[in-house]
Amino acid sequence: AGSLVTTKLSQPQSTLAKSLTSTSTNAPYFKVLESTEIPPYLTNCPSNGLCSRLPPDCMTCNTNYSCIYGKTATFDCKVKPHVHCVDENNHEQENFTINMTCQFCWQLATSDYVCTNSTNCMTVSCPRQRYNATCTVRDHIHCLGNRVFPKMLYCNWTGGYKWSTALALSITLGGFGADRFYLGQWREGLGKLFSFGGLGIWTLIDVLLIGVGYVGPADGSLYI
Repeated sequence: AGSLVTTKLSQPQSTLAKSLTSTSTNAPYFKVLESTEIPPYLTNCPSNGLCSRLPPDCMTCNTNYSCIYGKTATFDCKVKPHVHCVDENNHEQENFTINMTCQFCWQLATSDYVCTNSTNCMTVSCPRQRYNATCTVRDHIHCLGNRVFPKMLYCNWTGGYKWSTALALSITLGGFGADRFYLGQWREGLGKLFSFGGLGIWTLIDVLLIGVGYVGPADGSLYI
């Protein structure tokens, strides 16, 4: 009796297992959907434009690091997936060549890349301070190596203070400390105000110092 019950109970389970196996093999319930997500680089890739004019992020090139520095070199390139471009005859192509100057990205001219700015360093100091910047090559420029690189740059930010305004205030209202107040130097401004510009001596000195650019904004920025 015990074996008979076991046999009867095991049959539906076996049948169910076969049906599940058959169903999952021949007609799966779930299908893996293909990814339709647009690659992020496509937003910078013009459609049906010249392949040689594509931004570097839209292509993959076989760069030759043994090229002669400063000389023009030719590299074989291929467009990335989903990127469409044409040649000079308006024929779509995937493989093409580009000409570029043999140099690393960090060796480019300053006009060929954009760097982050710093407002935490002093521009008026001796020696002039530098800061760590992150630079990114412009889209239309081709170069060797990483297109994002670190670089030490001189502090050259501005807080919006005008040299002409500071000099005009120093000449006309310098005896009342207006020039120092304008530059954000409140202590010096109060000192000039209550001493009548150091009896005129401090006023003359500030005119010279602001005129040559030695005295600048209190936040350490450059004049505009």
